[in-house]
Amino acid sequence: MIRIIAICLALVIPGGPLAMAQSPDASAMPGLSGGDVIQDIIVEGAQRVESGTVISYMVIKKGDVFDPERVDRSLKSLFATGLFADVSISRQGGVLIVNVVENPVINRVAFEGNKKVESDVLEAEVTLRPRVIFTRTKVQNDVKRLLAIYRVNGRFAASIEPKVIQLPQNRVDLVFEINEGKPTDVRKIRFVGNGEFSDSRLREIVQTKETRWWRFFSSSDRYDPDRLTFDRELLRRFYLQKGFADFRVLSAIAELSPNRESFFITFTMEEGGRYKFGNVDLAVRLKGVEKDKLAKKLELKSGDWYDASEIENVITRLTTHVNDSGQPFVDVRPRINRNREKREIDITFEVNEGAHVFVERIDITGNVRTLDRVIRREFRFVEGDAFNVSKLRRSRSRIQDLDFFQRVNIDQVPGSAPDKTVIKTTVEEKATGSVLLGAGFSTTSGALVDLGLQEQNFLGRGQTIRFNVTVAQKRNDIDLSFTEPYFLGREIAAGIDAFRTSEDLQDESSFDREATGASLRMGYPITDRLRQNWKYSFNRSKIDNVALTASPFIQEESGSRIISEVGHGLSYDTRDSRLNPTKGYIVSMANDYAGVGGPTKHFRVRLKGAQYYPVTEDWVLSVRGDAGYIVGLFDKNVRLLDRFFVGGESIRGFEPSGIGPRDKNTLDALGGEWRYSGTVEMAFPLGLPNELGIKGRIFSDFGSSGKTEPKSPDILDSSSLRVSVGAGLTWISPFGPIGIDLGIPLLKESFDEKELVRLNFGTKF
Repeated sequence: MIRIIAICLALVIPGGPLAMAQSPDASAMPGLSGGDVIQDIIVEGAQRVESGTVISYMVIKKGDVFDPERVDRSLKSLFATGLFADVSISRQGGVLIVNVVENPVINRVAFEGNKKVESDVLEAEVTLRPRVIFTRTKVQNDVKRLLAIYRVNGRFAASIEPKVIQLPQNRVDLVFEINEGKPTDVRKIRFVGNGEFSDSRLREIVQTKETRWWRFFSSSDRYDPDRLTFDRELLRRFYLQKGFADFRVLSAIAELSPNRESFFITFTMEEGGRYKFGNVDLAVRLKGVEKDKLAKKLELKSGDWYDASEIENVITRLTTHVNDSGQPFVDVRPRINRNREKREIDITFEVNEGAHVFVERIDITGNVRTLDRVIRREFRFVEGDAFNVSKLRRSRSRIQDLDFFQRVNIDQVPGSAPDKTVIKTTVEEKATGSVLLGAGFSTTSGALVDLGLQEQNFLGRGQTIRFNVTVAQKRNDIDLSFTEPYFLGREIAAGIDAFRTSEDLQDESSFDREATGASLRMGYPITDRLRQNWKYSFNRSKIDNVALTASPFIQEESGSRIISEVGHGLSYDTRDSRLNPTKGYIVSMANDYAGVGGPTKHFRVRLKGAQYYPVTEDWVLSVRGDAGYIVGLFDKNVRLLDRFFVGGESIRGFEPSGIGPRDKNTLDALGGEWRYSGTVEMAFPLGLPNELGIKGRIFSDFGSSGKTEPKSPDILDSSSLRVSVGAGLTWISPFGPIGIDLGIPLLKESFDEKELVRLNFGTKF
């Protein structure tokens, strides 16, 4: 009958079957004395281990003179193998009797009670495996490893009890009985020594958060020692950006509650005084560099609050400018003079000649799937070039922006000579393929379902392939695209697209639209901020299901037509973020010429721009504008589907296609040949925690659209200005972005179509 014995008893009760005996002192064993020759060694109790193997571990051998010290060392050597639970050595005349009790062999390792951590994760952490020798030390070490996993997952109340099931033939099953306990939350975060900023403001800075009901999708309210260390650095950066140059975090202590279910974290800090920039000067000691031109890159003003991040930005700008002027070896260092009485910091940026060091070799490791050349082409230098710190930073940033790697480390190590350096690049790859399933609602398209497949690093070549299907109440799309980011080995992003679109426009214009086609495109940077794009597209579009009551102007265009179009675009972008900009601007221009084959002949130009102003740290004012014009060529009229339809997202308070020319009798939207629109918007916090992702906005939209001469008396058309005002909310929810806007028209025409509420939400999972 199989007996189940708790390992805790087996390991604690003296003389238990799995207790490890202490190695005895051979000199104190009866019947043993020095000076005699050992005639033979006999091993007893060995089952799996051969007698010869046991003797091979011993220090004393057959034929040796008996030595109590060597017998003692033999005992210790046998225990050190981990094969035996107990060993004893005795003597009968000239024969040594070695009696061993073998440790059992593990038959199976199992985990019970684990729900939050998968057994595969736990199994990968333990060292004990089937067919491995069981020892008490290994069990204790494995318990520590398993507890460490639970602590990383925020479960400090977890307990693990190992149990042993004895089996025949000296085998055992090892079972780890796990009580995972409740998650150990961060109940309270306190700050001591902060006078300038409130506790609530500093809680927004650190990544560790207090437990709240809305954080059920986040682990930020779980205690993590590594995260706490990073929080100290985040606090330091925050204060240094606000002018507190003497700031220090004295301690960060996490106290566990007696019931082991909550942590109380206390940051003790010393803010020090707040400083402003004093004299900002430039000392150029590098031949061929003009100080006046370089001084324009400082962009630091005396009297502004001290900001350590701005100093790093100045160093980068100065280094880049000197490098671009043909000086590869430059060393820019800030010399800081702190005046504690005036609370000013004088800075002199010293521009010296840097060490003449060349790149001997670029080593890349860790890329199992990604080809070396995909990483190597992102470096701003090649082997043999002059080494440059600024280019090294830009190279690291470009590799990280590929979004192929979880971690990118670039180290500079000495090369084979004093003037040579080796760039060691270590990357850790991550999954780059994704399956996207989305659901949502749009005022324009209605309820929708979105299915997408995407691979950003196809075959490890850095290529992107994407397939997307969108099914909505009023719109269906199928898209297939392929992009090669380095076409012909140059920094040219080239791609091909194929698409099919069907759209229900019955409410706006009493017809349905279909389009099937393909396009070729390429784009390349002219400078870091200026980019140029080219595109050729060919598609067959169709106006179908025209209602009997539709406008005669729409009925005339019913049917199919071919468009062969060449497009060109330029964009200049200085925004600090493409997704959530707070400062900077972007301007773009796009030109399209239709007439490279096919009956459609027109030229279209469109200008867009946006400027972002940080009013305060959380309030951002944006001014956006959009203008377009299309003209028919070679006596061709502009077709209906090529015109501009204004409203909806472009001018809130009006329906999609709610502004612009309209049939006088049917009120069908006919689209305009020119358009303009603009927005002035203020985005601001609502006093809620930043991590909720809820922000408010107030806005005013304006614009218009119309036809060029001659105008028909059967068309309602006015070039008058339309204006709306409103307010809205945006929530970056766990289910995706949700936006709602309330728009009220102030200036409108009687034939315009109004829309009071505009709602969009959806997600991809």
